[in-house]
Amino acid sequence: MADQYDLLVIGAGPGGYVAAIRGAQLGMKVAIVEREHMAGICSNWGCIPTKALLRSAEIYGHMGHAKDYGLTAEKYGFDLDGIVKRSRAIAAQMNNGVQFLMKKNKIDIIWGEATITKPGEIKVAASKKPIVQPQGPVPKNALGEGTYKAKNIIIATGARPRVLPGIEPDGDKIWTYFEALKPAEMPKSLVVMGSGAIGIEFASFYRSFGAEVTVIELLPQILPVEDAEISALARKRLEKRGIKILTEAKVAKVEKTKDGVVAHVETKEGKTQQIAGDKLISAVGVQCNIEGLGLETVGVKTERGAIVIDSYGKTNVDGIWAIGDVAGPPMLAHKAEHEAVITVEKIAGLKVHGLEKLKVPGCTYCEPQVASVGLTEAKAKEAGREIKVGRFPFVGNGKAIALGEPDGLVKTIFDAKTGELLGAHMIGAEVTELIQGFVVAMNLETTEEELIHTIFPHPTLSETMKESVLDAYGRALNV
Repeated sequence: MADQYDLLVIGAGPGGYVAAIRGAQLGMKVAIVEREHMAGICSNWGCIPTKALLRSAEIYGHMGHAKDYGLTAEKYGFDLDGIVKRSRAIAAQMNNGVQFLMKKNKIDIIWGEATITKPGEIKVAASKKPIVQPQGPVPKNALGEGTYKAKNIIIATGARPRVLPGIEPDGDKIWTYFEALKPAEMPKSLVVMGSGAIGIEFASFYRSFGAEVTVIELLPQILPVEDAEISALARKRLEKRGIKILTEAKVAKVEKTKDGVVAHVETKEGKTQQIAGDKLISAVGVQCNIEGLGLETVGVKTERGAIVIDSYGKTNVDGIWAIGDVAGPPMLAHKAEHEAVITVEKIAGLKVHGLEKLKVPGCTYCEPQVASVGLTEAKAKEAGREIKVGRFPFVGNGKAIALGEPDGLVKTIFDAKTGELLGAHMIGAEVTELIQGFVVAMNLETTEEELIHTIFPHPTLSETMKESVLDAYGRALNV
């Protein structure tokens, strides 16, 4: 007889393992299926190891400006192998940490690839997918192939790099983020195709260590989901660092040469230019992992390659739910984690609020950092909102000047009639840590008056946030 569970989760990434833990906390008998890496892409090949690389780049950059702080750092350099090893060790630590959490919460791990055979039942077989190396050890006492039953199934299978025809990654000269995370040597020149968070973070990392980097973006601005003003500032700062950026440009084809690659780029003027590089990173988005799950068999609806869900993670088939990247944008780990909690609590019959995508923050950890939540200025105007916009530059903040980080901006957007905070957009040092203040404010439906009457500690970068609010209402104090 097949094992019976209250909840069975397919995929052990940030959405999947959080769903499993929340289910166990609510007294459910839970199992989680994984075919490759505990903790998923985020901890093994995405969010966490990239931040480790970028931290090394940040410190290396500070070393180059040591004398600006009254310090000396002569004959400094970098050990690429050491940088990569540190990143991989951190990824392994995260992998092991999730295994520990499964054991702590008495969650069964099933190792293999799951297919839904009918509502409430899956079949697990050995995975035929090539494993991205290095792979951590298979968890001890993991269950294996077989049939498993559950009252509810959550699909949390994530996504993978999107591949463009004719520009397929080869692991050598054409990379995805997998190869970009573990370079054997530092390329002297690099072409980055796509300027979303992934593309810009890798462009920033490789430029920090001396690579000549060219970013090619099909749309009119880099970081396309960000506010246009913030995007323009980011572009200016990145170009000042020596990164070449082409927007409204398309990579028509990529030619492999003895020494690297040549990207044939079509510009908006209709001209074609050739850009050579040792390597090319394809960062043109991701696609959902919906294949092989048996969705067609059980009738789960998909649209544009993603599983269709409501704001609670429910699909059109009773007992089958989906969360995270596999359920569409925004494709962010923290969105997956939040969806996980919402969905499991909905399954448990608790009173929960559905996901509000406008309140999901986005962060890009390049130099300079970029972070945002809510509507951009353009989107607010498109929605017909009468708005007030506040701006405050980092150069007016004492802590930013003391840190040697005077380049930055905080921008806030309010409804002119109600004072509702509609959006916040930031660029500069540590803004990925600051944005959460505005996320909390939006969740609490805070108005400008409440923000103005909130005390922000001095000296901190967070004071830029209050000053931006004050500026929206003509009351800025330090600019």
